[in-house]
Amino acid sequence: MGSDKHSAGLLDTLRMERVRTILTHTHPYPHEHSRHAIIAVVVGCLFFISSDNMHTLIEKLDNNIKWWSMYACLLGFFYFFSSPFIGKTITPSYSNFSRWYIAWILVAAVYHLPSFQSMGVDLRMNLSLFLTIFLASVLFLLVFHIIFLGLWYVGLVSRVAGKRPEILTIIQNCAVISVFCCVFYSHCGNRAVLRHRPLERRNSSWFSLWKKEERNTWLAKFLRMNELKDQVCSSWFAPVGSASDYPLLSKWVIYGELGSDNGGSSDEISPIYSLWATFIGLYIANYVVERSTGWALTHPLSVEEYEKMKKKQLKPEFLDMVPWYSGTSADLFKTVFDLLVSVTVFVGRFDMRMMQAAMNKDQESAQHGDLLYDHLSEKEDLWFDFMADTGDGGNSSYSVARLLAQPHIRVTRDDSVFTLPRGDVLLIGGDLAYPNPSTFTYERRLFRPFEYALQPPPWYKKDHVAVNKPEVPSGVPKLKQYDGPQCYIIPGNHDWFDGLNTFMRFICHKSWLGGWFMPQKKSYFALQLPKGWWVFGLDLALHCDIDVYQFKFFAELVKEQVGERDSVIIMTHEPNWLLDWYFNNVSGKNVKHLICDYLKGRCKLRIAGDMHHYMRHSYVPSDGPVYVQHLLVNGCGGAFLHPTHVFSNFRKFYGTTYESKAAYPSFEDSSRIALGNILKFRKKNWQFDFIGGIVYFVLVFSMFPQCELNHILREDSFSGHLRSFFGTVWNAFMYVLEHSYVSFAGALLLLIVAITFVPSKLSRKKRAMIGVLHVSAHLAAALILMLLLELGVETCIQHKLLATSGYHTLYQWYRSVESEHFPDPTGLRARIEQWTFGLYPACIKYLMSAFDIPEVMAVTRSNICKNGMQSLSRGGAVIYYASVFLYFWVFSTPVVSLVLGSYLYICVNWLHLHFDEAFSSLRIANYKAFTRFHINHDGDLEVYTLAVDKVPKEWELDPDWDGELKQPQQLSHLRRFPSKWRAASAHQDPLNTVKIIDHFVIQQTDKPDLGASNRSVTC
Repeated sequence: MGSDKHSAGLLDTLRMERVRTILTHTHPYPHEHSRHAIIAVVVGCLFFISSDNMHTLIEKLDNNIKWWSMYACLLGFFYFFSSPFIGKTITPSYSNFSRWYIAWILVAAVYHLPSFQSMGVDLRMNLSLFLTIFLASVLFLLVFHIIFLGLWYVGLVSRVAGKRPEILTIIQNCAVISVFCCVFYSHCGNRAVLRHRPLERRNSSWFSLWKKEERNTWLAKFLRMNELKDQVCSSWFAPVGSASDYPLLSKWVIYGELGSDNGGSSDEISPIYSLWATFIGLYIANYVVERSTGWALTHPLSVEEYEKMKKKQLKPEFLDMVPWYSGTSADLFKTVFDLLVSVTVFVGRFDMRMMQAAMNKDQESAQHGDLLYDHLSEKEDLWFDFMADTGDGGNSSYSVARLLAQPHIRVTRDDSVFTLPRGDVLLIGGDLAYPNPSTFTYERRLFRPFEYALQPPPWYKKDHVAVNKPEVPSGVPKLKQYDGPQCYIIPGNHDWFDGLNTFMRFICHKSWLGGWFMPQKKSYFALQLPKGWWVFGLDLALHCDIDVYQFKFFAELVKEQVGERDSVIIMTHEPNWLLDWYFNNVSGKNVKHLICDYLKGRCKLRIAGDMHHYMRHSYVPSDGPVYVQHLLVNGCGGAFLHPTHVFSNFRKFYGTTYESKAAYPSFEDSSRIALGNILKFRKKNWQFDFIGGIVYFVLVFSMFPQCELNHILREDSFSGHLRSFFGTVWNAFMYVLEHSYVSFAGALLLLIVAITFVPSKLSRKKRAMIGVLHVSAHLAAALILMLLLELGVETCIQHKLLATSGYHTLYQWYRSVESEHFPDPTGLRARIEQWTFGLYPACIKYLMSAFDIPEVMAVTRSNICKNGMQSLSRGGAVIYYASVFLYFWVFSTPVVSLVLGSYLYICVNWLHLHFDEAFSSLRIANYKAFTRFHINHDGDLEVYTLAVDKVPKEWELDPDWDGELKQPQQLSHLRRFPSKWRAASAHQDPLNTVKIIDHFVIQQTDKPDLGASNRSVTC
């Protein structure tokens, strides 16, 4: 113990805390070094570029305006392709793959345009040099890591070194080293600097700008950036010396290029080689030090202080909103499969609700033990909450859960201050986790946010199975005496995708959702509340209706226990009053029978989720019977937002006229938000690229290559170019219909999908018209992109920029200039080739061939146009179409997203179609809400709907929660600060931004006239 304290004190004296902070970043030693190096490389590039004469740059730009226009178009397409990935973290994912992919094919395209060399940059030399240095660096570092791990294995280095290095770290560092060497070569070259007068060379540094006799002319020196650049090249990055100074290394180095004024040979080490060896040495030294003494550097504090600081630096691991248009998500494909199985197997064949009814021994236990809960009925007043459709994005779900967990919420509305206590009961209206019910989605998307908001009791075990519910806490004799918050949940359609299996395991067989106690045993229930109020929680499954056993339970409950003056709240997952109106359908016949023929006006309120917005409709007084007074939809519990303006014309339900009293977001805001489909579809759904790019390529697969394009290029006027261009597009369209089997089959399949995609509420004729227009837009866009790509290749061929050399052009050119610019008098390259059995030059050759894709495409295209497609072998055809696809994919993915986003915007705003598809694409986490009810002493039901416009994205540990004294075995609902995380920005915290968006009161004594009580009721 004494040695530990002494060690900690010594390190504290040395003030090593900052070192620890740097070395224990969230990503320990993966990317930070390369990120800092990238910044240094960018700064160096800007310096070298600015050192050139600006007047010369402008002249070069003016003389090559045609090619710079081509560069602008090319870079524009590549920017739109890569724009969704800007600012995202560098992790092994599709986003990171797209960065490397876009860099690869962009460089491959640009380096084949020699006009770029007029700007003073020999991209071909830089690219070949980069690949050579990069491959050499990777091989060298891999050998080093293998040796280092071998030393660790035999025990010659510290045990902390046993952690394997990350391959991505090695690749990124090697890339940065290679880029820096290429930047230096572009502006300084590989010229050997002879050291005849070392003293003069030492004094020639750029600090001579500040000599006493020249202090008044430093501005003039600064303007002559070329001189500064030369001094930097010759002084800062000069060669380390002559190979004769290092006899042991003389056969293991590359030498500098001889100057034109030096006729003899030089043994000066190459400055490029010096830079490379320096950076590699720094990497190795840093790695050895960090891994050999890692524990001492990363743990300078005592264990208690270290754990405390680490705890404060933690962040919640929330999942992002579900990418519904992802073409690479296994969860979505599993969801589709589960839905197909549920519809074909469970609907009409097997129903878990029937199994629940069969498990009851007798009717008495069904009514009073498993389904009916009356322990709250004797309270003087009661607060309870309702939410639905949680379990999507972690930020949005936790924002609502944090509000629900607070002991009270203070809000202001119309100069009135309301203090709303936490609900004694939490009602959740289904769809607990997206996109499908599974252990992972329930634990990460549902339980984790609620456990962060209100922690489960200390004795809670994650894997515990509740056999004899309700399992009340120790010291509480029965459920009636438990004073903590309780939770009752009904399943939604997403919870039924696996036949309710996950719902039963996590809800009916567990006792805690965070700090909310769950007494329920079945998927439906009845709650008897104070002052004659009831809640019926109905399970509609995938039938959108209750089954006969469920109907029997509620019908008998109404007859035997619900009084004539009582009031009932019916909770369902789907708001069939909106959906039936929208789809012109009739569903929930058993629910309708229960409400109209059994409750007979006692249903004061219907609440539901499924629609991820808030809307309330209240009845318009009339002479006819009113079976439901208020219709309330609140599905803002955490899932993506749904529009409200699509349902603005809803008026009738069960023969009663209703009017809209509240909508959140408002109809105007909802319509405005839909515009994001045009502007943000691809940014929100960049994983859709996988599907969209392939679909467009299939549509034009048979159109490649277009050999007759001279008539477009020969036109003299711009209007003539356009006329010829679109005429060619039309001819290509007719070719698809008449001669192309692959493209025609793809277009026909897309047409079938597009017609099926249109909501079934429309007639077949209208669906066919919308589908045809939709597919026509995609096909026209694909043909235009195909023709633009072919025109670009044809233009480069006519200007002899492509199809001039054949395959492996970059490697052949590099080998021809390598010996001239990088002398190797000792035969180092030959020895490496011999030791690697030819693998080293072969790797460079085929790595460079990856950047010859435009040349391969142009050469093969010219061959097809001259000799026909039959002249190609099967392998040659595969290579050609693969090279075309690599570029066509980049051009097509932004366009397919734009067309699809525009289609969704037009449909949802003009035709009021695709409300689900158009807003699930936006993945909006904002506009979250829940409803808080209060049964007061008079028996009236006060209804408050609280909402948060903007959901925080960054969270931090709440110091009030962390600093509050915790009692052993204390339940979390007794704490003053129950939630673990708060918003990183105080003004964005839900507790500070929550507001009341709707408030109304339902009188207990109000009972609409149903006419004569003896009259048969139909609705």
